[in-house]
Amino acid sequence: MSSPISYKKKVEFSETDMAGIAHFTNFFRWMEAAEAELFESLGAPLIESSNGTTSGWPRVRVSAEFHAPVHFRDEIEVELTVKQVKIRAVEYAFRIFRLGGHEPLHVATASMTTVFARRNAETGAIESAEISPALTEALERLAK
Repeated sequence: MSSPISYKKKVEFSETDMAGIAHFTNFFRWMEAAEAELFESLGAPLIESSNGTTSGWPRVRVSAEFHAPVHFRDEIEVELTVKQVKIRAVEYAFRIFRLGGHEPLHVATASMTTVFARRNAETGAIESAEISPALTEALERLAK
């Protein structure tokens, strides 16, 4: 398997509760930020509009297991690995670490399945679509 995509950031005050602990929903936002880094590294858009049709990547499955909390101003790193590329979907695996100690602390493990879809300009219906061959090839290279 190739090297994962890495996204680093500091936990913001707005992402925490009264105890300064990051709310679990932020882990999903950070996973999406890592996905945006992946697409940027491939030169591919996450959302695209042309001729009245919008294409994007709705989530159809997500799960997470939390091992330790992260706090306000902690630096975290999200590692995204392409697990599997299908005709219309991509499965990702994530590992999230708290940085700053002697060694990174593994704080969460997660996965996400996202489907390529288009909104029909006439009906407004969102329908899954095949991922382009070029993007499929680029994602498959990362999955190996």
